[in-house]
Amino acid sequence: MMQWGSRLAFATIMIAVAWSAAAQEVSVTDAWARATVPGQRATGAFMDLIASRDAAIVSAESPVAGLVEVHQMVMEGTIMKMRPVERLELPAGEKVELKPGGYHAMLMDLKQPLRKGDMVPLTLRIEEKDGTVRPVQVTAEVLDPAAAAQHGRP
Repeated sequence: MMQWGSRLAFATIMIAVAWSAAAQEVSVTDAWARATVPGQRATGAFMDLIASRDAAIVSAESPVAGLVEVHQMVMEGTIMKMRPVERLELPAGEKVELKPGGYHAMLMDLKQPLRKGDMVPLTLRIEEKDGTVRPVQVTAEVLDPAAAAQHGRP
């Protein structure tokens, strides 16, 4: 028979394991952000995401920006326009790309220039099918446009 202290320790470990498993339900790879020039107040961050279960990005934040939104680039006639989206669906098992010319994380009201080699922390808020919202931590390397193109990132 387990003692009360042992039961509490076991329960605590199980909760930690469950929380860790939930956080791993969305994998993020190839995260990067575009370098800025002095005075530039916004830039994009890009990455590939795969969710193990249906989910959606419902918000994002970063300590380097006053505001982070998920945006979509769309053609309207002959004009390319960018607009924020309230949620970006992450269908189970499908790769969702945040890339130049498509969906991306827009970092606005930057607090300082982003230089090649900097690492940008981002928190994505992921909503699961049951309505639970969990944070996913991402670190994006800052690349200049030329380096991004060399890595197959336009």
